[in-house]
Amino acid sequence: MCLAVPLQLVEINGNTAVGEAMGMKRTIRVDFIKEPKIGDYVIVHAGFAIEKLPEAQAKDDLSAWEELADVL
Repeated sequence: MCLAVPLQLVEINGNTAVGEAMGMKRTIRVDFIKEPKIGDYVIVHAGFAIEKLPEAQAKDDLSAWEELADVL
């Protein structure tokens, strides 16, 4: 099982992008995402964006991660 934090695409350069969430940025590949756009939310596995998420779901997921971080 994989636990992933949704990342929002903030830069795209060909098949490489930068995703950001909760104050962290990661360079990722977007080869498997159809027409990635800045502002899209994606789930990343092993450095590859594997699925786009609707904004509402991504924000709910991020809220849950922030709640968990506050408890720890």
